[in-house]
Amino acid sequence: MSKRDYYDALGVSKDSSSGDIKRAYRKLALQYHPDRNKSPDAAEKFKEISEAYAVLSDDEKRSQYDRFGHAGIDQRYTSEDIFRGVDFEDIFRDLGFGFGGFDNIFDIFFGGRRRPRYGPQRGSDLQYNLSISLEEAASGIETEVDVPRSEKCEVCKGSGAAPGTSPKNCPQCGGSGQIRRTQASPFGQFVTIQTCNRCGGRGTFIDTPCRECRGTGVVRRERRMKVKVPAGVDTGHQLRLRGEGESGARGGPPGDLFIQIDVKPHRYFERVGDDILYRAEVGLAQAALGTKIMVPSLESRIELTIPNGTQTGTVFKLRGKGVPHLRGFGRGDELVEVTVRTPTKLSRRQKQLLEEFARESEEAVD
Repeated sequence: MSKRDYYDALGVSKDSSSGDIKRAYRKLALQYHPDRNKSPDAAEKFKEISEAYAVLSDDEKRSQYDRFGHAGIDQRYTSEDIFRGVDFEDIFRDLGFGFGGFDNIFDIFFGGRRRPRYGPQRGSDLQYNLSISLEEAASGIETEVDVPRSEKCEVCKGSGAAPGTSPKNCPQCGGSGQIRRTQASPFGQFVTIQTCNRCGGRGTFIDTPCRECRGTGVVRRERRMKVKVPAGVDTGHQLRLRGEGESGARGGPPGDLFIQIDVKPHRYFERVGDDILYRAEVGLAQAALGTKIMVPSLESRIELTIPNGTQTGTVFKLRGKGVPHLRGFGRGDELVEVTVRTPTKLSRRQKQLLEEFARESEEAVD
């Protein structure tokens, strides 16, 4: 079943301010919170509006959603990442509902079916902005980029403990990383989950930290990697290198690296989809009598015939001289738009000839 549009779920428009989005969510949360609404579909509705608010209240996630829809969110964020960092505490407490931090919120939304927060966690995605020329975008290139990222410490194999030692289970939380407490609320008992203050939520503690990573299990490195850019890309296109992002925590998989393409403006050409536009000037006599001119293309120079009587704004098409289609066969065209150049300074002889031409054409001139 496809997800409902986030804006529709909250009943707001796409140009709504962050304040409008928050007010809409508060109203719906009061209506559908499981502590208040016991109808069978209330929990699912509450989850839907909360996910919509988590995305639209975050500028980065909202931008990703506006550009790519649900696919952009599902591609870049796990369910846990969507809700992380969103300020539900202020809203819930103001509405009279209990609040036990991120873990408790996730339990409300997903019925406690999430993976343990302090178990293996996927690493964060990274983005690298790659600027290329129009010629490189048209031909495709293979290049190398240097990306700073966190990687698993090879000395301790990511454990954070010095070689020959290992992390120990925290006696206060029993290795769970969480302390659970039950408290009363106006609507019944409410379970809160808080991070263990002894182990910081890791579930373990390290007596002898690794000297290389200082107990974190990861080190910062600049990694050089090859990137293959296919022919036909344009500004805004993203390439995804799976597993080349930040190192995962506690044995979790690494994130992905997204290469954001930016095609630099060209000296001669303007890109229009997969076509390229070149503006050429010809003289008055050349346009009237016809001529041949040389025009640049992405790969060479081409002779173009200008027929007699050509007017300003006439566009000639050089088939197959544009940018290759990114998905499919063939390529775009080169469009040559002609401007007839009117002379601004005339010699006496040129003026006489033009006046004679005007008389022959019965054109009135001053």
